[in-house]
Amino acid sequence: MDGEHMQIGEVAARTELSLRTIRHYEETGLVVPSARSRGGFRLYTENDVARLMVIRRMKPLGFTLDRMRDLLDATDRLDAGEELSPDERESLLQRVREYERTAADQVEKLRVQLSRAEEFAATLRARLPERGSFRS
Repeated sequence: MDGEHMQIGEVAARTELSLRTIRHYEETGLVVPSARSRGGFRLYTENDVARLMVIRRMKPLGFTLDRMRDLLDATDRLDAGEELSPDERESLLQRVREYERTAADQVEKLRVQLSRAEEFAATLRARLPERGSFRS
């Protein structure tokens, strides 16, 4: 195996995704290994890892597999360097803008949830006795 390709185990370790999850993303068409070894093992590149990291970041924001696929399609087409008509390019950019707004909204909701969770943890901590003064 050359230095440019990684097997699925290394990709799983780097992305903190399970082998099962990576295979599921392959089955659903979100990511496709760049190559296969002579023995049939999936081989991934840095670009594949970057794509998996995008997917991993979308998941906690509530993006469905279909929405992930749609966003990745739009960004792939924008990044491909192919000639796009101005209308087509603007349509793709508009899709990306909509996803960015959705992501920003979800991040704000998560911030509120985190703040509430921190307040709750602080409330519980305040109810506990100081260390060393625990009564039996």
